[in-house]
Amino acid sequence: MAASACTSLLRAGKNLLSSSLQIIPKSCGECGSLSGVMAQQVRYRTWPCHIMVRDLKRRRMVKQLGPERLRINSLRKNTILPKDLQELADRQIADMPFDSSIVRIHNRCVVTSRPRGILSRWRLSRITWRELADYNLMSGVTRACWGRTGYPRQNKKRKVLW
Repeated sequence: MAASACTSLLRAGKNLLSSSLQIIPKSCGECGSLSGVMAQQVRYRTWPCHIMVRDLKRRRMVKQLGPERLRINSLRKNTILPKDLQELADRQIADMPFDSSIVRIHNRCVVTSRPRGILSRWRLSRITWRELADYNLMSGVTRACWGRTGYPRQNKKRKVLW
């Protein structure tokens, strides 16, 4: 009886999977089998745009193939080595994916994917950095203060000479 209830619940749970819900089995203390199914929404890591996904793939490829590409490139550019070895290194570089080159990586804001005005220490754009710094959401960043702080500016009255 309990096994048939578990299978019917699991079948019903498959429909929930298509609507971005994940099925989490919950074990029953009586029979030790699956007695109920609890649906929980899955939060996937999302990016602001498709360009950030492409940049992430490039960064992974550079991390994986970058050192090998650097070694082959140094062989290719070495003028002391024989020409046939340099040509072999040329062919190997040509066979590697373009995205394994480090110059294909472009700095982007990790929050908004903005390509310009990036503060490299935080990997944030200047606009996002300012928003976070204004509301004290970044540790170690304080607003600049000049002169007396906390007092309203006093306007001096000019004396009229006539």
